[in-house]
Amino acid sequence: MTTNDQDPLNRAQAPTSGQVSGSGQTVQPNTLSSGAIVASPPREGFLTGSFVWMFVGVLLSAGSAWFVMNSPTLQAQVADLWLFLLIGQLALVFAISFLITRISPILALGLFFVFALTMGLTLGVIVLAYVGSIGISGVVSVFAGAAAIFGGAAVYGVATKRDLTSLGGILFMGLLGLIVVMFLQLFFFADNGTASLLIGILGVAIFTGLTAWDVQRLKNGAMPNINKDSATVMGALALYLDFINLFLFMLRIFGSSR
Repeated sequence: MTTNDQDPLNRAQAPTSGQVSGSGQTVQPNTLSSGAIVASPPREGFLTGSFVWMFVGVLLSAGSAWFVMNSPTLQAQVADLWLFLLIGQLALVFAISFLITRISPILALGLFFVFALTMGLTLGVIVLAYVGSIGISGVVSVFAGAAAIFGGAAVYGVATKRDLTSLGGILFMGLLGLIVVMFLQLFFFADNGTASLLIGILGVAIFTGLTAWDVQRLKNGAMPNINKDSATVMGALALYLDFINLFLFMLRIFGSSR
């Protein structure tokens, strides 16, 4: 996913024919009767469509998780196939991300829906485990809190005049470090509640920032070389991952306090 180093909100100087706007979009000039050249507005961003498909994906995951939580047979099958499901989910994310310019938007959207359904299977088992420690009311509270944080970060990404482009690199570096720490915890201090709490706080901070960053680039249409329909699917995948990870890291915070 490519971003530009210019301020996407700084459009005081209109580009001439063939130039590229601050959001990475080609702007075609309009010639007035007086001979003056004015730039036409850049192409519409992908934010609305991305949110629509993201919410559909969350609903699919919720439905899939509900079936798992109410079926001991499914719970056992998901537990037995946990590693295969994880590998398959990673493969789907990479397939959508790297083949997005080579496959049709319909196929990309179908792969996203398959990913959301399989994520629901694993989420059902994870949430069920937390229900045993924090109760169903605790899980509902965590979901509401994650939704509130996600919504606040999304509003900030839309409303802020600050260019968040440079923030993306910092957040991705932090995400890589977080993954390393999580693997270390898994093998060396899996039962350490303090470590789980700190990892949860760091994860929430990183994905809150990524939510604002993703929303701003989607609003600005900052996905060059991808048609609008495909970019909408990519945006939905990014927003879906932001929200689900916020939810999971908040579950970790609440669970580590019990």
